[in-house]
Amino acid sequence: MALSMSERTDIRRFCGYPVVGEAPDGSRLFPANMRLEVRMESLSSSEELLVRRQLATLSTLEADVTNAGGNLDTDQAGIWSRNRTEVQDRERLFGICRRRLCHFLGIAPGPGLQARSDHAIIV
Repeated sequence: MALSMSERTDIRRFCGYPVVGEAPDGSRLFPANMRLEVRMESLSSSEELLVRRQLATLSTLEADVTNAGGNLDTDQAGIWSRNRTEVQDRERLFGICRRRLCHFLGIAPGPGLQARSDHAIIV
């Protein structure tokens, strides 16, 4: 079963690649994405299954980064105190997992994932 367009969009996004778009003639507008497009097109069914699992994990990690923002307004409440580096820690883990997907697909991380620090750029 081939990857859906939604799954392909998530792969591009998580791997740090810009939108592909289509020209009126149906050709791709960004040739830099072509290696990733070829890889997605040629996955075996078992590879697709692994990619789908990674996409599920990445979606959860992405939501976790956003949800961690809910604790930023409180330093301490009773015995609970927030982890001041929680957002950065979650971003770092998210970035590591995004790079693992790139590695599995055999592609270099895209421009949106090539940050100067350890933190991933979330697009």
